[in-house]
Amino acid sequence: MTTRLRTPRALPAVGAILLVCAGCTHVPGVPSASADVARPDKQLDFHVLYKQNCSGCHGDNGRGGAAIPLNNPAYLAIAGGDNLRTVTAKGMRSTMMPAFAASSGGMLTEQQVDAVVQGILREWSRPSDFSHVALPPYSDPTPGNPTNGQIAYSTACARCHGTDGIGVHSSAGNAPPPQDSTPNSIVDTSYLALVNDQSLRSLVVAGHPDANAPDWRSYISGRALTSQEITDIVAWLAQHRAQQSISIQPENPPSVAAPSIRPRRTDDQRQ
Repeated sequence: MTTRLRTPRALPAVGAILLVCAGCTHVPGVPSASADVARPDKQLDFHVLYKQNCSGCHGDNGRGGAAIPLNNPAYLAIAGGDNLRTVTAKGMRSTMMPAFAASSGGMLTEQQVDAVVQGILREWSRPSDFSHVALPPYSDPTPGNPTNGQIAYSTACARCHGTDGIGVHSSAGNAPPPQDSTPNSIVDTSYLALVNDQSLRSLVVAGHPDANAPDWRSYISGRALTSQEITDIVAWLAQHRAQQSISIQPENPPSVAAPSIRPRRTDDQRQ
């Protein structure tokens, strides 16, 4: 008696599928042999790094963002590569600018920080425009004089920001508009809470191209602002920040009574 081997009916179909797959050059979900997927920490292309880390605050092309424009040759000439790298790597205190270097808690390697800084300077700086210009220092550690700063501010800034800093507004009516809603206000409570004195100095020196604000050379007809005048203007602006911080404190903080603690009754007291 002979035994016949039965071939499963599905076997020919499975064989056909294997033959088809053997000839496939790309199987969904399986990367090809030529796929080049770079590690995130190996990415050194400036445009990729800038878009991923900087454009959200400084704008797609270094302009049009909420933060200071980086596509501003005057700012880059004043700041220079060293200061720009320090701020990029370590961030800036009392502002929304975070640290990006991994050594300071960020996500970028030292090489990536260098790529960002060098890319910004390569794309947007124009050193030749400032080769014969006396640049004011990027920072000034000496304290300014708010009284002198108000005088310098009145001469250089009041025509756009108003004599009191809350912006130029209509003279109709006796009451000025609310401080936090006036266009061109530079003593706005929300604004001053987001910037430090160095941020203010950078804006006074370099201007703000997105708002058609000039740099330090064009505020006063016939001459540029001096470094001391810039320092004093910053001191006057910073004084408003201190006054606002004090004004929100209650004059007479309400006293909080200590919670009363009832003594626990003993067994003899309960009887």
